[in-house]
Amino acid sequence: MIEQPLSPVDVEFVTTLHGDDQVSFFVLMQPRGSKDRLLRAIDDIALGELEQAVQEREEPEGRQALEPAERALNHSVAALRAAGGEARGEVVQRHPLDTLRGVVEQVGADEVIVLTAPHFVEEFFHRDWASRARHKVGVPVLKLFSHAVDEQQPAQGG
Repeated sequence: MIEQPLSPVDVEFVTTLHGDDQVSFFVLMQPRGSKDRLLRAIDDIALGELEQAVQEREEPEGRQALEPAERALNHSVAALRAAGGEARGEVVQRHPLDTLRGVVEQVGADEVIVLTAPHFVEEFFHRDWASRARHKVGVPVLKLFSHAVDEQQPAQGG
């Protein structure tokens, strides 16, 4: 499960986690939700990214976030394939944890990787995706922090 396009560092990291073992990925892209705006702004402030906190209102959310999420997903799946992995994915539109559990069962996943930016408030209360998924999916959940997307990659917001 991802929230933004995978950076080259993210792709290299997840494709080499299991050494030379053959792995496949089913990527779930979680679009930005408007109800999480305040939490994202608090996280930005906690990370010292005041400018980003101010710009939270300008980022597409809800239905407007679907197209940027689709672009981010397509970019990420293509990057995983280019790195030699088998990959497919979908944008999550409703009930992310139910969707995740369904995909785990459908593909027979051995583990779930949640690649996310730090979310201090949610993590403190164990309301972040990884913590919640651990109680829902029935396989190990690995939480990794994503790396910044460089300028040449399509940003989720535009």
